[in-house]
Amino acid sequence: MQASEQKIISVRDVKQKIKASCTCGDVRIEADGAPDRVGVCHCRDCQRHHGAPFYAAAIFSKNAVSVTGQTREHRGRHICTTCGASVFAISGDEIELHLGVLDAEFYLKPSYECWTIRRVSWLVPIEGALQFERDRT
Repeated sequence: MQASEQKIISVRDVKQKIKASCTCGDVRIEADGAPDRVGVCHCRDCQRHHGAPFYAAAIFSKNAVSVTGQTREHRGRHICTTCGASVFAISGDEIELHLGVLDAEFYLKPSYECWTIRRVSWLVPIEGALQFERDRT
């Protein structure tokens, strides 16, 4: 599927398991059904952790996600112990599954952006997404 042909779907359209993995495949993740929400963060912590201008994730209840393989954790962020890929984060009772590690050929569209005060000047807001200057309310 070409990038221009990728199907963008909303959270409510997800019916199957969402599967994901790290770069080497040692860490495998399965999430049952739709995430609670999908968002983008532009805060400096996320920018530095991911080495990118923003971070995008599908957020699930911990109960909906299973992880196999070994990860190393720092401040809630988990990386594969073999390849070093950043795969998910845990915050409270939620798991934030990085959109870039999804196996499926579809992409979940974020419904919000937070820390837009830190958005780099050459990025535009996501059309239709709620915009939060700082944390999501």
